Amino acid sequence: MTKRPLQRATLGVVAAIAFIGGLVLAAGFNLTPFGYAAQQKADPTKMLASPATPGVSVAETGNAFVSIAEKETPAVVSIVTERNAPKPSNRSRQNVPPGFDEFFRQFDPHQQQQPEEGSGSGFIVSSDGYILTNNHVVAGADKVTVTLLDKRVFKAKVVGKDPSTDVAIIKIDGSDFPTLSMGDDAKEKVGEWVLAIGNPLGLDFTVTAGIISAKGRSRELRALMPSQYAIQDYIQTDAAINPGNSGGPLVNIRGEVIGINSAIASQTGFYSGYGFAIPITLAKTVMADIIQYGRVRRAILGVSIQDLRPEDAQAAGIKDIRGALVSGSTPGQDSPAAKAGIEAGDVIVAIDGQPVDRVAQLQRLVRSHKPGDVVSVDVMRFGEKRSFKVKLTEAPPEGDQLASSGRGQDDDADKPASYDKLGISVAPISDELASRAEISETNRGLAVMDVDATGPAFRQLQPQRDVIVKVLRPVTDAKLTVAGLNSALGKVHDGDVVSLLVYDVQLKATRVVNLRVGG
Repeated sequence: MTKRPLQRATLGVVAAIAFIGGLVLAAGFNLTPFGYAAQQKADPTKMLASPATPGVSVAETGNAFVSIAEKETPAVVSIVTERNAPKPSNRSRQNVPPGFDEFFRQFDPHQQQQPEEGSGSGFIVSSDGYILTNNHVVAGADKVTVTLLDKRVFKAKVVGKDPSTDVAIIKIDGSDFPTLSMGDDAKEKVGEWVLAIGNPLGLDFTVTAGIISAKGRSRELRALMPSQYAIQDYIQTDAAINPGNSGGPLVNIRGEVIGINSAIASQTGFYSGYGFAIPITLAKTVMADIIQYGRVRRAILGVSIQDLRPEDAQAAGIKDIRGALVSGSTPGQDSPAAKAGIEAGDVIVAIDGQPVDRVAQLQRLVRSHKPGDVVSVDVMRFGEKRSFKVKLTEAPPEGDQLASSGRGQDDDADKPASYDKLGISVAPISDELASRAEISETNRGLAVMDVDATGPAFRQLQPQRDVIVKVLRPVTDAKLTVAGLNSALGKVHDGDVVSLLVYDVQLKATRVVNLRVGG
């Protein structure tokens, strides 16, 4: 969310990672408010089932949008947050004589700082004032103010928030508030019409139209929420979303909310044709848990996962490129999947008999369960199909790049080395570097020092950040050293796939990287 001092507007878009020019959270900043034109009233009974139906006139399509806008906008709210300026340090007045403290305070520049302000959107889901919005809209706020379309202003209380899904619930006091009905995003199809409603760029209660461009976006938006428990299953739309739209509803042609507008892909931080919304089925689950339990009770398998690439499918012995690759156990906790026998390098292809095509789908299937439920997990392990019974556990509440390699062992076999087959150079990790980068003994291995832009590891391994922990295929049980990697790579030929267990020092998590030798 973008923030500014109350008396001066600034533009500060929260940048995440570029996959098409840039990816940013669609929170907002305030410009001078503009007036908005009165809308022509329309009969909601004439709302179309789908304006894309063949034979439907442009006028009828327009009437459908007018009906939705008139009916839904009163339940959309504008959210303004304030965050107090940091308290000044007492160091500057340590030597002030008694009685002079108040005198010097008026000249202290820290005392003149104004609170930071941010803005976003939300929508009312219950007549007694519960509001859904984004976590990043209200995170860190000391004061939250809500304004309705009829210009009523309320002080809001943050009921709860979940960084892993970027969903938050706030509440205003009162009754008989207008509400939005929530639909089922799973039933929506790519190509269907949607409307985004919110408060972009200080233009309150703006309605934009577009279609569902894609569903199940996950890999491309992973950097928005680096949490190891982050659930990323975004709806992509080309309805215009800009800073300030965060937390507003994405509505289908029946006037039902199917998503919470959250992020945009852009080089500039403004609308470039790509917007993303959190599925409403996920948001409803988060809201129900927070209201009932005061926290999100999320069932997890306890594994890190990633979408498949062709090399991953080849390594697993899968003809179709579908499934979720297990990168390792979730760091910092007991893993129910590991206890059941699931290992890094396995590809999850089904949960309770339901096929898994990608990470977002696996997350949907798991989040439909509660902690303590037992699920059947089918995996492919290097050409062999296996099944495991996994008792899901509850996700716990949430809370350095390799700068140099240091010196390795004195053994010549453990000095820095290059591998043309993979297009990388590696070096052993010294005890000093392991301590400084907080790398546990379990994740000690070979630091990736350089990656050849023409080799198979390009864009798959990150130099001076990744550590190769183990070679999963060809199988080797020995502790990984330069000599051990030499031995493993000596067994492979062009076209073969090498499976590596890799530890990311910055994210403090493992993943599996499959590289096709010689290409």
